[in-house]
Amino acid sequence: MIQIDKFRDTPLVTEPFKHLMVEEFLTKDDLEAAVSDYPAVPGGGSHYGVHLDIHGKFKELIDQLTGKEFERAMEEKFDFDLTGRPTTYTVRGHCRAKDGSIHTDSKTKIFTVLLYMNDLNWNNDGGRLRLLNSGNDLEDYFTEVEPKGGTLLVFKRSDNSWHGHHPYEGPRRALQVNWLVDMAAKTREESRRGLVGKVKGMFGGKAA
Repeated sequence: MIQIDKFRDTPLVTEPFKHLMVEEFLTKDDLEAAVSDYPAVPGGGSHYGVHLDIHGKFKELIDQLTGKEFERAMEEKFDFDLTGRPTTYTVRGHCRAKDGSIHTDSKTKIFTVLLYMNDLNWNNDGGRLRLLNSGNDLEDYFTEVEPKGGTLLVFKRSDNSWHGHHPYEGPRRALQVNWLVDMAAKTREESRRGLVGKVKGMFGGKAA
């Protein structure tokens, strides 16, 4: 399903942090097939896949994004050995007005892979992810990513991998895969889902 050759052929941008974006990483037909099997997401925030009903074409997509071929492509693109580095993934279905605050992702994450699963056009100024030059101004951005269906964004987490978006409230589907520093981090990330979901529901949360 994934257009891995497009990923390999896309140049890596190295400044101010390592990232790349690939449009049409999924074909229209594969996007529609995966969306048809998109899991029911209970409310806003990120939900770990281990707590959802993952099946059909959506599971096939997950298997490819966490499989060895894509991992090798990641290693080659970023010149980083991922041996022994576990993956985890989260699913979003709905964006809240409080989501989108500027952040860098947690230090337990090595890479963040975002695949948007929305319509092929995004007709809203809010919810467009901005990659930022600093951590205090959404207008100080160097790239804006339209979260249209099939668009892939990958970046290496760093202390300056700032990103965020202007408020948007409504459906906004996104699949996020992360390579983590170790298995202990994976266990902590996936086991804390219940508490995080409750806290985010009360106070709002970050969204990529």
